[in-house]
Amino acid sequence: MARRPLRKKPGRRTRKRGTSRYLRLFAAVLLIALIGLGWAWWESRSWRPDEARWADQGALVGEEDGSVNFGTLKGLGAGFVYLEASRGADGKDARFPDNFAAARAAGLQIGAVHRFDPCSRADGQSANFVTTVPRDIELLPPAIMLERTGEDCLERVSRAAVQSEVMTLVNQIEAHTGKPVILAPSEKFEEEYAVAARIDRNLWLSRNWSEPTYGGRPWLLWTANSGLQTEAAEQPLRWVVVRP
Repeated sequence: MARRPLRKKPGRRTRKRGTSRYLRLFAAVLLIALIGLGWAWWESRSWRPDEARWADQGALVGEEDGSVNFGTLKGLGAGFVYLEASRGADGKDARFPDNFAAARAAGLQIGAVHRFDPCSRADGQSANFVTTVPRDIELLPPAIMLERTGEDCLERVSRAAVQSEVMTLVNQIEAHTGKPVILAPSEKFEEEYAVAARIDRNLWLSRNWSEPTYGGRPWLLWTANSGLQTEAAEQPLRWVVVRP
């Protein structure tokens, strides 16, 4: 009976060729992925909602954004700008006076922003806002940024207490400006304190590149890109649109 020829075991050279092919394939896939990520990152830096649908667009500007050319900002399509003015009971945005004057000179509509501090009483916070922001009928409705939660307060602050202080702050700022406040909770703040459900005011929500839904009801303002690279500033800006 004839013996079948024995099959040769693959040698080292064959195994090396196979390993080399897998490495080249892996490198190619990795390169494509890196190119895709790089393209997405670059697109995200310049993405803005379509002006054909979102006609009213603008920016949120504070001292962290550095020097901003508001004339260039207007030339890019901004019709308004919200300026960070005060925070908590004693914090003030160092650039607010200069930003206010420059934005007005550029012909932009201006709104003022207060950053809420859950560790401070509303009375002190409203006094800070009132002494920082002038009473001006031409200003847009003021906004209260609700981002910081009470996790690092010296004493525990309950949900009910935060809701109560926000409502008091709303009433006091509205008494100064004569206009209804816009509430701007972050998603985390809203999960923690549910102010959108409790306080009936227009909402300003934030989510990059897709419309936010966490407020539980329609919003008025949307921070659509928190890192928009423009010619108006060296730092990326927070780009905001108004619901059509």
